Amino acid sequence: MLSSLYPWLKAFHIVSVISWMAGLLYLPRLFVNHAESAPPGSELSSVFTGMERRLLKRIMNPAMIATWAFGLALFMSAGSGAVQSVWIWAKIVLVICLTWYHLWLAQRLRDFAADRNRISARRFRFMNEVPAVLMVIIVILVVVRPF
Repeated sequence: MLSSLYPWLKAFHIVSVISWMAGLLYLPRLFVNHAESAPPGSELSSVFTGMERRLLKRIMNPAMIATWAFGLALFMSAGSGAVQSVWIWAKIVLVICLTWYHLWLAQRLRDFAADRNRISARRFRFMNEVPAVLMVIIVILVVVRPF
């Protein structure tokens, strides 16, 4: 049954991934601006926190859940060959890393909301590169399947 839905699952998985990645790349940029220009307790800090919270709750969380759901459905519909492929397990490990990063960002949002952020804008800039690097590796694994 799932194998007949494979093209649909794949399409929705790709849409979910694009949405999740957009959030993973944008939220740290908001944090950079928040850390640089909004003193704790200020009205501007409240505005940033609201924007960040809406991005996380309305876009990133649903997109992450959909990415996992459609990805697992694809995995289950792919048959026994996928289970034996090294590339898919490497991809799963990297998606777990992206999920950890997502949770790390959620904690940083809680820190900003409580006026206890201790991370510099420079570190947020550096951390913003993490999902981009992981995305490139994941795409190479899926398209090239080097092993």
